[in-house]
Parts: sequence; structure tokens; C-alpha cells
Amino acid sequence: MTIYALSSGPGVSGVAIIRISGLLSKKVIKSLTGKDVPEPRVATLRKINNINTSELIDEGIILWFPGPQSYTGEDMAEIHIHGGKAVVLAVQNEIAKLKNCRLAEPGEFTKLAFQNGKINLLKAESIADLISAETEIQRLQAVKIMRGKSSERFNGLREKLLKILSFVEAKIDFPEEDLPEENLKKIKQESSGVLNEINKILNDQKVGEIIREGFKIAIVGPINAGKSSLLNNLSNREVAIVSEIAGTTRDVVEAHLNIDGYPVIISDTAGIRDSEDEIEKKGIRLSLKKAENADLKLVVVDAKSIDLGGFLNDLLKNDAILVINKSDLLKDKLDIEIQKLNHVLISLKNNLNIDLLISKIKNNLKNKFISEEDILITRERHRQHLVQCVDHLKNFLDKNSKKDFDKAAEDLRLATRHLGMIVGKVDVEEILGSIFNDFCIGK
Repeated sequence: MTIYALSSGPGVSGVAIIRISGLLSKKVIKSLTGKDVPEPRVATLRKINNINTSELIDEGIILWFPGPQSYTGEDMAEIHIHGGKAVVLAVQNEIAKLKNCRLAEPGEFTKLAFQNGKINLLKAESIADLISAETEIQRLQAVKIMRGKSSERFNGLREKLLKILSFVEAKIDFPEEDLPEENLKKIKQESSGVLNEINKILNDQKVGEIIREGFKIAIVGPINAGKSSLLNNLSNREVAIVSEIAGTTRDVVEAHLNIDGYPVIISDTAGIRDSEDEIEKKGIRLSLKKAENADLKLVVVDAKSIDLGGFLNDLLKNDAILVINKSDLLKDKLDIEIQKLNHVLISLKNNLNIDLLISKIKNNLKNKFISEEDILITRERHRQHLVQCVDHLKNFLDKNSKKDFDKAAEDLRLATRHLGMIVGKVDVEEILGSIFNDFCIGK
């Protein structure tokens, strides 16, 4: 089957790119232009016509990439045409007339590249991350993974385990033979070394995932403290409804921000108070859950009625900034216990100390994004495989010390398999589906 799709962005543009991959790519170009494909990788101007009537649709550039030296590893072509919706649709409709040609599914071009050995899974994921990158730090991380450093590291660890496995299997296959003492020591030393290295990788404070998904900030606090106004101020737009009516915000309202290149998802939550309203109670439960899962909490209170008892005290224990709003109305000095907290006095009405609050947020961001090691884990999938690998390695070391070599070898095989699954040495179709479905159509 030959696939095709619009690979440039949707909507009107100066130029649109339709990508084609498969055995019939050459036939598609010949049918549309009435001529054979141009020289490989030579941009060639051609008239693009209706297949049945030869009526002119557009003039565009044809590029030909014969397999296996192409992105997908198959014969590929690109048609660069004017980016009007009608032009794109007309060309796609003509391709659809050809037998065994169909519209590509999301990520199918990159999936083909993986299946044909052009890229591994880590590179495939980094391509998706590069396309969706909204900030500079996200782009840099995606590019770094694309260069293959993560793949080299995980493949290197896997090779070490395979070597250890060969020693263990030799002991199983030839029980009568005495393996050199040096080899027996190597089994324990090198497997322990791999275990320590993986634990070091896992101890990364989830920096890679935070960069990819966005640093989560939850604005929490009692009703009418100014939470929605703060979200609007930080976003520089009207994201949330602001009202004097208590309990206006009943659901979580989110905004995606770029703060000094750091991706941030900031959430305005329902005001927390005792309520008999079922809908409001659900909103409050959701607020507390958002706060629990946030990387940073902005606990907003009214300067005129600061009460840090109960839930507020719990929220302020970790990764939190106490934001005291309406500070222009504050008559007395803050309580000494409040002064000890990480706090800032602001007035949203008078735009007072907002810059100071943003500075505190930036400092928190910078601290969270610092990692002593190279960032290798960018998705939960990677982390889960590494955790499984650690568990099996621990089991291996335990069973190996008890000279239960058969069972030890099985744990070592499973540990090796989990490392392999990170870079794409897999046999599970569901994994591929979950990865490539995140792609846009045409990639």
C-alpha cells in the first residue's frame, strides 16, 4: 500500500507539501505530471494535472527520493504546491483515484522509518517532541535525543547485560566445567555496575518529563483571594472569569506559558472552603488533587484575612510560594511565623510586586530544571522500563549469589529485554501504536 498526506501545516500557506511513500510513488508522479520522476533529490518544476482530463490543477516542485535512501526507507516523493485549501484538496483527490493509494495515518511515515531500520524508537519520539516543541528548552532537549546520545547509553548498558548473560548461560550449559574465577567476579561486579548506573539515571528528578510536558503550577487558596486575577495577570490575557461572587471558579482553568524559555502549565483552581454544593465540592476536590500533583503551588490569600490553618498549612509545606494579595490594604506587620515562609506581598489591583513574584517563580523553575546528569528519560515509558530493569537486576543478583543460575538467567534476560524496549528492540505492537499515534498526519 502506498500512503500520502499533507506534511506541511493545515490551513492557507504560501507552499504546501504533499508527501507520498510506497511502491506506487513513481506511478503517482507520472499520473499527475504525465512525465517520469525527475532525478533523485533534484527540485523540478512540473505541471500537475487532473488524471482523467489532463486539466491543469497547479504548477509545483517535484522531489524524488528512491528507497532505501529516503526518510521512510521506501520510494518517496514530495509535491510542493501553492498552499490554498482547494489546491491541496484537488491534488489529494487525484491521488485517491489511484488503486492501492490511501491517506496516511498519524505518524505512519515515521513508523515506516522505524520498521525499515532508518531510526530507533528514541529518535522517533524525539522527532514528535521536536514538532510539538513550544519553547527553546523543549527544542534543545528533542535535538539532543535525536543526536543519539540516549540511544548509545541504553544500547551500551544492554550490551553489558548481554555479555554478562553469556557468562551465566555458559555456567548453565557446562555445569561440569569450572568457569574462571575472574569471570565469576565479573558477573557480580558488572551487573552491580549496570544496576548502579540505571539507579543514577532514574534519580533525575524527572527533569526530562517536566521539560517535555511542562512545569505544572497550581494556583490554590480560599475563595475571592484573587486566584483567577493572578492567572489572567501572568497570562497577559483574560483566561479565567473574574467576579466578586464567591465560588465563581468551579473547574480547573489552564494556560500554557513560556517563562524564560521554560514550558509552564499554570492552573487556576476552585476556591477552597466548606460547601454543601455538590458541584463546588467536586471542584474543591479537583483543586486539591491539582495542588498535590503540581511542581509548584502558588497559595493565594487575602491580606485582610490571612488564616493558614488546616489545608493551607499542608499546601505550604513543600514547593510552594505564599502569595499575599491585596497587600495595599495591609495595616499591620505580618505575623513572625508568616514572615518565615517563602512569601511575597502583591496587589493585583495596583500591579504591585508582580515582578517579584515572577522572579520567585523563575528561580523555582531554574532549580527544578537543573540536572547533574545528561537527560536520558523524557517519557514515562522509559522510566517504567528502567524501573522493571532494576527490579530484575536485583532479583538476578540475589539468585546468582544463591547459585540458582537458571532462574537468575531468566531475570537477566528480562532486564535486558526492558532496556531493549526503550530503544525499539520490541515485539509488542501496542507499544508502537501508543507512540506513533501521538504524531500528526503527514509525519
